[in-house]
Parts: sequence; structure tokens; C-alpha cells
Amino acid sequence: MSESQLLHIALIQMDIQIGEPDTNFAQLEKLLHQAVSGDQKPDVIVFPEMWNTGYALTEIQQLADPNGVRTKAFLSDFARTHHVNIIGGSIADKRDDRVLNTIYAFDREGAETAEYSKIHLFRLMDEEKFLHSGDQLGRFELEGVPAGAMICYDIRFPELARKLALDGARILFVPAEWPHPRLHHWRTLLMARAIENQMYVVSCNRIGTSGTTNFFGHSMVIDPWGEVLVEGDESEAILHATIDLTEVVRVRAKIPVFEDRRPLLY
Repeated sequence: MSESQLLHIALIQMDIQIGEPDTNFAQLEKLLHQAVSGDQKPDVIVFPEMWNTGYALTEIQQLADPNGVRTKAFLSDFARTHHVNIIGGSIADKRDDRVLNTIYAFDREGAETAEYSKIHLFRLMDEEKFLHSGDQLGRFELEGVPAGAMICYDIRFPELARKLALDGARILFVPAEWPHPRLHHWRTLLMARAIENQMYVVSCNRIGTSGTTNFFGHSMVIDPWGEVLVEGDESEAILHATIDLTEVVRVRAKIPVFEDRRPLLY
């Protein structure tokens, strides 16, 4: 990959109304249209975790999207109509009597390219009492380039990001609902995942208040050196950044971390 491979990323940093899927679908549709109607049309659009229901966990069995049917039809149609890749945040996704926290991704033709269900459930928000964890890694291809997906709490597990990087991922997508007071953890962990794996990290966090929990946004795109290319504040916004995926190859060649690993010792 000698020539540059540029991708324009749009992050939809939105508020989410707990327990109101219809309201959230309508708001996301409005923001999606805004994202594709700007001066520079994005190649990839990303949005937050559990955007369809929020963390309405006590009602999640009734609110979750059965087999993701509504979500997949909506996102596939938008991706195809506007010829854009979509990393569809994550949703409460009901399968039989289980609810999972699942990312669906779609290419420019509206074909599904990824399905990843969160594998680390966050006990501080009682996820394990209401949700089931996934059991597959979030590996997929974006424009022919290996990519990875993780969700929120997953970023506290560096071995997961490293496994995705070892499998070839050059870009990692992280939808989240990450709250105050852990802004420092959010920023530090995301930058660490980018630096140690020499890959782009694209994170999209929600804003707003849910019950007594406040969410701070600060969605970010981070390059393989750990430099923040764009970062949101605590307001609703569509954030933009252009990345060059060939930079991953250059960084990995300059500091050959993967070649210098000694996995037989650790």
C-alpha cells in the first residue's frame, strides 16, 4: 500500500432518550442526513453505543430490536442510498430470550459487513444482569482494509485490542456510553490502544443525562502515533476527521513493535 488511502470519518455525537426507540431513530435519521449534506461527504459514519434504547435495562426485553431487523433495514437503506459506510454504533439486539449489545456495520452498497456483540459486560451498570455477552471478535473489512470493533468497557482490556491488531486491523471503532467522572480514563485508554497497537482509533461517545448518570461526549479520532485529530466537547455535534490508512504501515515500519514482541515469554 504505497499510495495514500484517505477516509473521511464523521462521528455522530448524540443524546439518547432512555427507553424511547422511536425518538432515537428519528433523531439519528436527522443527524445522518446532516452528516451527508455537508461540504465534505463522509466515507464512514459512526455513532454511539445502545443508541436505540439507552440503558433502559429493566425494560430491555420489551424495547430491544428483535434480531436487529428494524436497525439493519434502516442502516442498510441509508448506506446504499447515500453510498456511505456505516459503523452503526450499537443497539439492544434481542435474539430469542437473550438481549445482546451489538454493532452492525454496512458498506456503500448497503451490504452488512460486520456484526459484533460486546464481550465484556460492565457490572457497574448491571449489564450482566440483563444482557448476554458475545463470543466472537469484531473483525471485518472496511474498503478492503482490515478493521476491528470494540464497545465501551472493552477498551479496558488491552489484550482484545492487541488481538485485533495482530489479526491485521489498521483501524479500531469504539462506540460507547462512557460517563462522568471517568473522562481521564476514556481519553487515556483510547490513546494507549492507538499507540501500543499503532493503529487509528475512532471512538464515538454519547452526551446527555440518563437518570443520575451524565455522559460527556469527547468522541475522538486518534492516529497511530496517539495524536488526537478531532475531539468533541459535551454538546451534540457531528465531528469530522480525515485519516490516511497508509500511515499505519509507515508507523509500524518505523517502530517495529510487532516484530519485536516476545510472546513466548508473556
